[in-house]
Amino acid sequence: MPNQILSEAQVAQFQRDGYLIVRALFDQEEAGILRQTAKADAAFKKHAHDLKDGEGGVAKLVLWNKAGEDLYGTVARCHRIVDAMEQLLGDEVYHYHSKMSIKEPRTGGAWAWHQDYGYWYDNGVLFPNLCSVFIAVDPATRENGCLQVLRGSHAMGRINHVKTGDQTGADPERVAAAAERLELVYVEMSPGDALFFHANLLHRSDQNRSANDRWALVCCYNCRTNDPYKDGKHPRYTQMTRVDQKIAPAK
Repeated sequence: MPNQILSEAQVAQFQRDGYLIVRALFDQEEAGILRQTAKADAAFKKHAHDLKDGEGGVAKLVLWNKAGEDLYGTVARCHRIVDAMEQLLGDEVYHYHSKMSIKEPRTGGAWAWHQDYGYWYDNGVLFPNLCSVFIAVDPATRENGCLQVLRGSHAMGRINHVKTGDQTGADPERVAAAAERLELVYVEMSPGDALFFHANLLHRSDQNRSANDRWALVCCYNCRTNDPYKDGKHPRYTQMTRVDQKIAPAK
């Protein structure tokens, strides 16, 4: 059994709403180390993929499959996240992939309404028993394009997705109908805050119209019993070695 990182009320809230915000999952010191390390990491500039949003903006994304021994792997294997994931999904989880989502000042692109399972469905995972955690590296505000979610939309099941610019977005007609019935929530966050959200939760974000960066580290997990039946873009089940230490600067 995982350690009880979350209360029963928090687990119930996730099951009802499709998401859960945990403030200061990483303290100010840890958040500062993550932010400083990420901003100084030349690999993010070198490997960033530009994704046009169809509205004149460009979102940048760097994605990797292995949770290694570096700082980002330490975060992904941190017991605070992994144990919470196992409480939320009710199963052993493994690292599916991680990504750094980058919105640069003034030009950072929007993300269309979508479900992560809308992308992952074709990877051979039969059930939407996956969850992501969005960790704020910079403050996430309405002005710089914080995440928006439709509360409870995970209960709708998988929605058909279509191309929008370089992105894949959920069926606009169905999203519009959902938006009339479900609460729209702007998830504003401070560095170190974490948003856990279900693979079928509808979410989007606006362009970054501010003078400030909006970076976020997103770690994604799949259940052991949901092991893909075929090879895809992301790995099949591999047992995780979780870590217990705080985030620390690289030696």
